[in-house]
Amino acid sequence: MKSSRPTALISVSDRTGVEELAAALTDSGYRILSTGGTARFLEQAGFPVENLSDYTGFPELLDGRVKSLHPKIFAGLLALRDNPAHLAELARAGIPVIDLLAVNLYPLSGEGGGEVQPESIDIGGAALLRAGAKNHPAVTVLAAPAQYPEVIAELRSSGGEVSPATRRRLAGEVFELTARYDRKIALSFGREREEKGDLSGALAGLYPGKRSLRYGENQHQKAEFYFSLRIPAGSSLASARQLQGKELSYNNILDLESALALVLELEGPAAVIVKHTNPCGAAAGENLLESYTRARATDPDSAFGSIIAFNRPVDGPTAAEVVSTFVEAVAAPGFTPEAARTLSRKKNLRLLELGPLSPRPPHLALRSVYGGLLVQEADLELWNPARLAVAAGPEPDQDLIDELAFAWTVCKHTRSNAIVLGKGKATAGIGAGQMSRIDAARLAFEKAGRAGLETAGAVLASDAFFPFRDVVDLAGERGIKAIVQPGGSIRDGDSIEAAGEHGITLLMTGIRHFRH
Repeated sequence: MKSSRPTALISVSDRTGVEELAAALTDSGYRILSTGGTARFLEQAGFPVENLSDYTGFPELLDGRVKSLHPKIFAGLLALRDNPAHLAELARAGIPVIDLLAVNLYPLSGEGGGEVQPESIDIGGAALLRAGAKNHPAVTVLAAPAQYPEVIAELRSSGGEVSPATRRRLAGEVFELTARYDRKIALSFGREREEKGDLSGALAGLYPGKRSLRYGENQHQKAEFYFSLRIPAGSSLASARQLQGKELSYNNILDLESALALVLELEGPAAVIVKHTNPCGAAAGENLLESYTRARATDPDSAFGSIIAFNRPVDGPTAAEVVSTFVEAVAAPGFTPEAARTLSRKKNLRLLELGPLSPRPPHLALRSVYGGLLVQEADLELWNPARLAVAAGPEPDQDLIDELAFAWTVCKHTRSNAIVLGKGKATAGIGAGQMSRIDAARLAFEKAGRAGLETAGAVLASDAFFPFRDVVDLAGERGIKAIVQPGGSIRDGDSIEAAGEHGITLLMTGIRHFRH
């Protein structure tokens, strides 16, 4: 039923700006309905207001617990204006439609960290907001005083109308608000579960898939793996199938994720070996066996008890090489029958079948801090030859560019400060997680020496710029033929000069890849 006048319902605990809103509604010809406290406030301010109890013909019940939960209110909000049957039903019941709703949710007790008290939980306000937002093509819904000025301006400039675009945006803000409100309540109830060892209170709504883990980062810490149920196969551990082995631990998943993220970006048959989230070896060769043996040769000591990811199905010869040393877990698109039989001899070895690999789409990367989350876009920037600038030394041929691309990709997935030495699309030395870049470089050369790998004629990749020329000088002393780094230091000229002195080809990418 469409009344001769548009109708607004106002029920707010925060009275900021409500007089200005009521003035704009009154001037635009709106009939204003309101609940007890708000009605008295507006009446004292001189606005014509109809008390909600008088409108519904039903008094507030249970000390105000029930006042807006009435068919006359919700039918007026939810009726579809372009549905003749709905309008006819409203006409028979004598119910006018409600065109604008302004409601605040009661402040929750215990929002600072204590338990939310049930009496502070708003039922009617949340129901009204959700009903109005659901029918936003016809209903303007205001949930906070900060939203009033824009709507007031539209009411005054357009004869009492609010644009569809504004109504839709406000509806989205309402659902965000009610989601946060419900989450605060759920977290309060979830604290009791967390004390009993159930960590699901805050995360189940975001990641409905859940898997218990053997333990957390250390054995005295409990842990669970939450994941989306809509991730496509081949791009996530969440969709992997564990074929054998012990239950996964927290650290297993962290290392598997690090290995998988890197191997997804390598071309050709490739193997990545990870220890404590850092690659300790990676290679891309003619076949998987060659790639794995060359990757392991980078740092055979660290490869003991490691995690391995392959980007091709594991075959028999590669599996035989894998079981020749102790390995915690292997992830691959698949395993041939021969490989599966060979790997099954290691009963505790975890095998994860990923299915056909697929590139990861843009997504968010989340990390926890006490009391909150850090959120950023995932670093999906790939090697881009079009951005390269030769800053010093001879022009590189395609083979050298391919070697640099490989080392740069591995460096991108290594903790900062990071230096990666590469030779023939295999790592020759990796320096990860150092507090200074020169220490990362020294560590990379030291590891190459311990592994008996020749660095003369190798390439070097850095995840960030060189603040000094020391890394370039060290590279020159060790026979490095080419370096790739982002550039951007105020002392780039020093590094360029050093590269020229040593006859090193120096490429700048313009892209930094810090991993903290």
